[in-house]
Amino acid sequence: MKNMQIDIVSDVSCPWCIIGYQALTKAIDNLSSEIAVDIHWQPFELNPQMPPEGQEIGEHITQKYGISLQQAEQNRENIKQRGLAVGYEFGNRGGGRIYNTFDAHRLLHWAAEFGKQTELKLALFDLYFKQSGNPSDHQQLLAVVEQVGLDKEKAEAILNSDLFEQDVRAAQTHYQKAGIHSVPAVIVNNKHLISGGQPVEVFEQALRQIAKEE
Repeated sequence: MKNMQIDIVSDVSCPWCIIGYQALTKAIDNLSSEIAVDIHWQPFELNPQMPPEGQEIGEHITQKYGISLQQAEQNRENIKQRGLAVGYEFGNRGGGRIYNTFDAHRLLHWAAEFGKQTELKLALFDLYFKQSGNPSDHQQLLAVVEQVGLDKEKAEAILNSDLFEQDVRAAQTHYQKAGIHSVPAVIVNNKHLISGGQPVEVFEQALRQIAKEE
């Protein structure tokens, strides 16, 4: 049995990040007799300059990527189908908004202390993708914190302070300097990079190869 540390650099408003995670966990399950993994989530902001009110998603996507609304719609349908293929059903996000996610990353950093990071991350994906929620809204963040069994009062104190700001920014800088400019980025044992929301078999093949090499 090989032990592996897996760092997943991602954002809670990135659809390919939840698709990639779902595929990764299926690959890990398929290799459960060969590998044991310890997953850590690392911060990445898709839109660090996004103001608190966010931006309408169609407008944002067409501006950021220089594509038409029709292409954006096609991309959304592709994402929906890829999600279903790995057991994740995106909500009816025909419209919606994109938001700043920095405070969500501060809470994720804190949640790691209690072994609740993955649980919180998945609940934040659901908040955004299934409930069309706002991951920059403190009340919505606190509801999710409570839902996964973390201390709501402590979370509120974090959100009302600058606690963990430096930690999150330092982690973001570290991964940017390492050349990561798009997510998801799955890093195995601090040295093997698997980029993007890959299919199950790609993750499985990569993990098996890494286990063999090490």
